[in-house]
Amino acid sequence: MNVLNLIGRTNELFSEDIANNEGELAKIVSSSSFLVIGGAGSIGQAVTKEIFKRNPKKLHVVDISENNMVELVRDVRSSFGYIEGDFQTFALDIGSEEYDAFIANDGQYDYVLNLSALKHVRSEKDPFTLMRMIYVNIFNTEKTLLQSIKKGTKKYFCVSTDKAANPVNMMGASKRIMEMYLMKRSKDIKISTARFANVAFSDGSLLYGFDQRIKKRQPIVAPNDIKRYFVIPKESGELCLMSCIFGENRDIFFPKLSESLHLISFADIAVKYLDALGYEPYLCSDENEARELIKTLPEQGKWPCLFSKSDTTGEKDFEEFFTEKETLDMNRFHNLGIIKNDLNFDNEKIELFTRKIQDMKKNKNWNKEEIVELFFEMIPDFGHKETGKYLDSKM
Repeated sequence: MNVLNLIGRTNELFSEDIANNEGELAKIVSSSSFLVIGGAGSIGQAVTKEIFKRNPKKLHVVDISENNMVELVRDVRSSFGYIEGDFQTFALDIGSEEYDAFIANDGQYDYVLNLSALKHVRSEKDPFTLMRMIYVNIFNTEKTLLQSIKKGTKKYFCVSTDKAANPVNMMGASKRIMEMYLMKRSKDIKISTARFANVAFSDGSLLYGFDQRIKKRQPIVAPNDIKRYFVIPKESGELCLMSCIFGENRDIFFPKLSESLHLISFADIAVKYLDALGYEPYLCSDENEARELIKTLPEQGKWPCLFSKSDTTGEKDFEEFFTEKETLDMNRFHNLGIIKNDLNFDNEKIELFTRKIQDMKKNKNWNKEEIVELFFEMIPDFGHKETGKYLDSKM
């Protein structure tokens, strides 16, 4: 199945930029060592494969998911085979003492790429998952960043999100705060990052859910009023690697996208997906009807679908990769834009945030309201809106 067709495109976004820079890209990668953190997630696997196929001297991959790591190795071996360099995977939690021992034992890398994240808007539904999101997205980044500085790493790359631009949900805001921590440490190490769109059919995404619903013979549900930009996994890997290798200190890379060509709703993708499988969507009025009709409709070449308006907390009406306050370089690459940043951070705010979160953790007592209030202190124009409804309450 052609994923590009499903998201309304015919061509890959970065093929020209990759071709124009392949010589230098391959030269740098083949003479360098890499650590990929969160390397078994959808974006992490894509980045790992982009590095691997250019024959690095050393490529170590760390991820908390043992099963996904096994699949990554199988995928790499099946697609690319082997390299002369040192390729190893480690099933480790980067917040653990075992990971600290791993870094202390070696830790010598030219480039460290951090792709680990809690990325779901639904992770803000309860205060405990929300706190874990804060630690994974912000404090584990700070931890691995400091370790990289200590070990003399040449460059630290960390993936951000389009939702960090004028954030309306806690996930996007956590990544915006992460960017503040990165900015502070850019005094001591060269950093770059990337903001980009939804990765089509990535683990846990709604599009991935379409595939699971078909396999499990269940109805397909999608919002029909939300349009999003999508990149394919390969493009996410290329974007991250380009930012890591070619980004200047404090650069944020993002894809140049044409709204007329690339903005598409989840419901439209569901229709294209079903059509590619030979099914006609049958629009249902509620969940009960959809669950009942799944018993009979597929044999008639139809699939029950429930398309409705979104009313859950944290959904943004539109997507953007930069704000009007940010300085852009739109000329260096064909289809990659760059946000240029001077050294600018509020250390008092950062220290306040660190201290308050650490106190909450130490006391083992916090609620969502006080965390949201703290986020507003960090981001005064934070557009968070609480509807009282979350994705876990829907089919």
